[in-house]
Amino acid sequence: MAQSVKLADDVMAVVRAESGLQSRSVAGQITHWINIGRAIEKSDAFDYRHINAALAGTRSPDALGAEEQEVWFTQFADDMTEPTAQEKAFYANRRQLGRGVGLNDQGEIVTQEATAP
Repeated sequence: MAQSVKLADDVMAVVRAESGLQSRSVAGQITHWINIGRAIEKSDAFDYRHINAALAGTRSPDALGAEEQEVWFTQFADDMTEPTAQEKAFYANRRQLGRGVGLNDQGEIVTQEATAP
């Protein structure tokens, strides 16, 4: 049975571009990448548990192999660019209180009033 999944627009742009290059449908390209990911995770030469441990902070990224470090860094960078629910709540509270919510291009603190549309 087919299922719907929401993917970010930037992810879909990459999928569409690659599917065209590879002569696959969008669904076929996503399935292809899923199969590759599963194969990598199950590979004896590549241990995804090591990457998860490094992401959790219980293993040093320096202890990973070169390929594992690349995957770790990509996931780490993705995780760092997405605020957590706790961070979102913190900044929502600051906006509600009219406190600083960020920096402008000059490095000055910006308040909610200054960013209101």
